[in-house]
Amino acid sequence: MSISPDTLPPNSTVADILIEALPYIRRFSGMTVVIKYGGHAMVDEDLKTAFARDITLLKFIGLNPVVVHGGGPQINKVLDQMGIRSQFVRGMRLTDGPTMDVVEMVLGGKVNKSIVAQINQEGGRAVGLCGKDGGLIEAKKMRIVQQHDAGSPPEIIDPGMVGEVTRVNPEIIHTLSKSGFIPIIAPVGVGENGETYNINADLVASHIAMALSAGRLMLLTDVDGVLDPDGNLISSIDAPTATKMIANGSISGGMIPKIEYALEAIKNGVRKVPIINGKRRHAILLELFTHKGIGTEVTAG
Repeated sequence: MSISPDTLPPNSTVADILIEALPYIRRFSGMTVVIKYGGHAMVDEDLKTAFARDITLLKFIGLNPVVVHGGGPQINKVLDQMGIRSQFVRGMRLTDGPTMDVVEMVLGGKVNKSIVAQINQEGGRAVGLCGKDGGLIEAKKMRIVQQHDAGSPPEIIDPGMVGEVTRVNPEIIHTLSKSGFIPIIAPVGVGENGETYNINADLVASHIAMALSAGRLMLLTDVDGVLDPDGNLISSIDAPTATKMIANGSISGGMIPKIEYALEAIKNGVRKVPIINGKRRHAILLELFTHKGIGTEVTAG
């Protein structure tokens, strides 16, 4: 079936969009962009296709995209099928041996290879990795300290095989990127004795961005970004302001760790960290290549 010219945007509109993008394409050419991919964008079929096209386009126009992905819903589905009950503390999945086996299988296998296949289908050259490949992500066991109120003693919780990053060895990423490939990384790390750790994908993305001295660390979420007390989107926020907003409760819940990872990345050489709504089609392109962007850009100040 042919498409009527009447259904397409006017030629002038298409040209204006391309002209608006041009200075950003020129400015970002050669820049490394680390993208944390997760949330609704990973389960909606239209959004998955749009994401794959965005990543492929970034590579073709001269940027170096590196994708770190989550996979919580996919892990939950397999655990439910196996009759394994998921438990969480402060947003961390308690990960015993059987759960870790599922996490590694789903993240490093099914989810990772699905993203790789979709990008390759769109003309990109994606390669799947996990933190165990080439010693990419070294990790140690995470300890969670929880205190219910100021008068109670702190409780130390053993989360099982949940890890925190101790070191990133970026050589394999550099090698792949220079050869025209797009690294797709599952957030699984390896301990000093070869043990496997489940690591928060935002945390992994932050450390990889620091190790690569990335120009951007982009965090895809299911919300528009950081909102002010009236519910309006804050388009840009610097480190001192973000710290104050966490302290006074203006930034709360699941946004706190994202901001903390963003601030750590900026402190260690990443130039800017946009937090954007991955439920918007082509969110990455709209953030990078338009004057206004679409999310909250965290900067040093």
